[in-house]
Amino acid sequence: MSDSPSSATAALILPKDLAAETGRVNVQIDGIWRQFAKGTRMIEACRQAGTIVPHYCYHPKLSSPGSCRMCMVQMGLPARPAPGQEPQRDAAGYETISWVARPVIACANTVSENMGIRTHGDLVAQTREGVMEFLLINHPLDCPICDQAGECRLQEHSVGYGRSSSRFMEMKVKKPKNVEIGPRVRLDDERCILCGRCIRFMSEVVGEPVLGFTQRGTHTTLTAHPDRPLDSNYSLNTTDICPVGALTSNDFRFQMRVWFLKETPSIDVNCGTGTNIQLWTRGNKIYRITPRQNNEVNSCWMPDSHRLNFHSLDSVARFTEPLAKHGALHEPVSWEAAFLTAASKLKAQAPEKIAIIASARMTNEELFLTRALATALGTTNLSLVPRFSEPDALLVAADRNPNTTGAMLVLDTQDPFSKLDAIRAGVRSGAIKALIVLGEDLITDAGFCFEDLAPLEFLLQSHTLANPTALAAHLVLPTAAFAEKRGSMVNLSGRLQRLNRAIEPPGQCRDDWEILRDLTQAITGNTGHLDSIEEIFQALAETLPAFNELTLSKIGHLGIPVMDTGYQIPLLTTERARQAARLITG
Repeated sequence: MSDSPSSATAALILPKDLAAETGRVNVQIDGIWRQFAKGTRMIEACRQAGTIVPHYCYHPKLSSPGSCRMCMVQMGLPARPAPGQEPQRDAAGYETISWVARPVIACANTVSENMGIRTHGDLVAQTREGVMEFLLINHPLDCPICDQAGECRLQEHSVGYGRSSSRFMEMKVKKPKNVEIGPRVRLDDERCILCGRCIRFMSEVVGEPVLGFTQRGTHTTLTAHPDRPLDSNYSLNTTDICPVGALTSNDFRFQMRVWFLKETPSIDVNCGTGTNIQLWTRGNKIYRITPRQNNEVNSCWMPDSHRLNFHSLDSVARFTEPLAKHGALHEPVSWEAAFLTAASKLKAQAPEKIAIIASARMTNEELFLTRALATALGTTNLSLVPRFSEPDALLVAADRNPNTTGAMLVLDTQDPFSKLDAIRAGVRSGAIKALIVLGEDLITDAGFCFEDLAPLEFLLQSHTLANPTALAAHLVLPTAAFAEKRGSMVNLSGRLQRLNRAIEPPGQCRDDWEILRDLTQAITGNTGHLDSIEEIFQALAETLPAFNELTLSKIGHLGIPVMDTGYQIPLLTTERARQAARLITG
């Protein structure tokens, strides 16, 4: 019956009363009631509600000192009723809010049941104006020459929340300028607003507390420890999170205004972590690389060694056209001639006398076509080159190849490096007469020496840069670098991610997949229909169960988990423990 006791009870349950059952609380933000998880910081609750509270010192991945005071909001709580009286409620059942006459910081306070938050109004506006006025008292007026111009939070908030004029008529306090506090970071103390983000990052994330404040009052300055410069492999992250132009990168300093740069999301290819990155380009040139937030891969950070490893793309050592060896010298040839020569030399050899050494730096699509090339040649002598070193217990993995996991999937093997020793022995003994090397330098990275390669009847190498192996190669094919092509890779934790093209390859360089496709077609005489990277991924997805029903576009900018390898990224493990302890919010 509709008027049963249970039905009557259910009818009395309002949406606000369901919050406690799910561990949430009712909070009014700018007049609208919402529900948030218990323990949510006020600034995060406002963000979830679509209202951005201005701030400097707060960062979701760091502790909240509440030092800048920019995130002030007005808070309200229900008035305490007199003894024996019921609290006053509005028509929706919420208790009437009594607003506090002074503001509170939103970054370090958490929401509670029936709380009210105002992010606008006279009290909040006047408070923000006062904070901005104090922050700008000693700040230099050098926005036109500041490297942070265009992405400076002080610049933005001074327009949005500050006064239109300054009442300060005294001399500004002078502080150190252009101080090199580390090999890659420069400090301008006059611009520092003492938010402490850099100090907390080095202490809490990196575990190297080398930065700190000295002096007192308006003379407080940021400095590095006198016996330890800021030389961490993660030092440039401090320039990313600095909200002003106090910390700047020596590498990017005065190179380009940020509003001229185009941003392209991609992934790092320097180790198996697959850090998400942003490529900043203009005029077919990369000016900087910064980390892109992905809480399943790299959080908000990346190592300096990885972000600065793009300058080789502009190196004078770049191959820009196919080269064929004539005598002791290499001379340019056309792509058509190069493929005809390669096909002729390779078809002249028995399948067991041919070997392919590819790279775990190649994309899944390129490895798929490499396997097709091996099938066309009839050879089973296919191996990749291992590349291992010491991990750093943060983001740099022991496996310096970015796509070892993808290679295991695409090549259907648990050890894609297992045949390298046998191929090396075959080359030395003369059992292998023709060798195809894709994206690797055998002499530097694979244990070969120049004398090993000299007896080969045919050696083909594809690479981006001049290298010792190319000196011995009969044919050298120029390829596109990581920022010049599209494709996919699988990181050590089993996440499928996407490379995106940010710039065009120089000269006559071609994508590896185009080279592999055309070389296979030259050998077999069959013309296929693989005319785009999307078509190659589709063909790969049809043969690989882990990729079924996926496309390159479906991968998205944050990637998709396709397998569970059991690998844990150390930095994320630590971050999740700190989040569980409510030391951080993000």
